[in-house]
Amino acid sequence: MANKTEISADQAALFQFLLRMGDNTLVLGHRVSEWCGHAPVLEEDIALANTALDLIGQTQLWLGLAGEVEGQGRDADALAFLRDIWDFRNVLMLELPNGDFGQTIMRQFLYDAWSSVMLGRLIKSGDPRIAEIAEKVSKEVAYHVERSADTVVGLGDGTSESHARMQAALDYLYPYVGEMFLSDATDAAMVSAGLGPDPASLRDEYDLLVGKVLDKATLTLPDGSYTHKGGRTGAMHTEHLGHLLTSMQWLQRAYPNSQW
Repeated sequence: MANKTEISADQAALFQFLLRMGDNTLVLGHRVSEWCGHAPVLEEDIALANTALDLIGQTQLWLGLAGEVEGQGRDADALAFLRDIWDFRNVLMLELPNGDFGQTIMRQFLYDAWSSVMLGRLIKSGDPRIAEIAEKVSKEVAYHVERSADTVVGLGDGTSESHARMQAALDYLYPYVGEMFLSDATDAAMVSAGLGPDPASLRDEYDLLVGKVLDKATLTLPDGSYTHKGGRTGAMHTEHLGHLLTSMQWLQRAYPNSQW
């Protein structure tokens, strides 16, 4: 019989999957929060702050469930603030610096589109806890993808300056998109157990959604034959994640177990 610190192979795969979902929203939520007080106009400042709060709320659900599955007494806060860089499972695109406003919005759209497709599948998960979270957060994500898509179109099909910036953002970020659709043993275990989809199976729906928006934005889709990878498996992260975690985790590490 397994002792308290051991979990089954299926539970281990589920734990890794939940970390991937939660780390994506955690890291992106922190990145978006960095715009607070710095956005180009007041309305965008408020909108980006609300987006960041929504993402952190999603993180609480995914990492909270991850802690339950792991069964080692770690809650969402412990998983967010007390892991080191090599334990994070977010895709690389989300840890990149914000860049200009256009780059931030393009990254948001590229992620929102993936998130909306993934959640649509997770609502049918064989695990009722996953299905419940997916159903709950899909309402927020439906708004996020609509807003980010509209902004991409407005800027892409706007002035020559805004168009150039959006095309540059797309050219820079698109080589990171493919990582969201890579499959490994964790994904195979999730599919086998009926808990989640094969990421590769999301690609056609994603490409259709993104393609329609980019056409309206008069933006040209770059070559997608190469993709940066390593983040969702923990094999590699950029130096930027280390700097992000230093900022995000310093209070908890300076004053461990503080309660407010």
